[in-house]
Amino acid sequence: MTVPTLSFRVTGLVQHVWFRGWTQMTAQSLGLCGWVRNLPDGSVAGQAQPHKDTAAGRAALETFREALRQGPPGARVAELQAEYLDLAERYDGFTVRR
Repeated sequence: MTVPTLSFRVTGLVQHVWFRGWTQMTAQSLGLCGWVRNLPDGSVAGQAQPHKDTAAGRAALETFREALRQGPPGARVAELQAEYLDLAERYDGFTVRR
């Protein structure tokens, strides 16, 4: 069984502005699991998936995707690259990776 997963990469002023913490908080508030991390090129990347594959879970992914376009106060999102994948792996919780 596969899990619908949003894979994303955000560029712009997205490091040193609490983007990862905000992403984790936003994902958790929407009932999503996954991870987020800073990349060496200054961007932020991650993956998110619903706890359960339901219509509400897929709607939460889309809400999350739109939130990523804005980011937290202090961030300036230049570009959001996002695609939906079907992964075999199911995440447990939402973590900030280092």
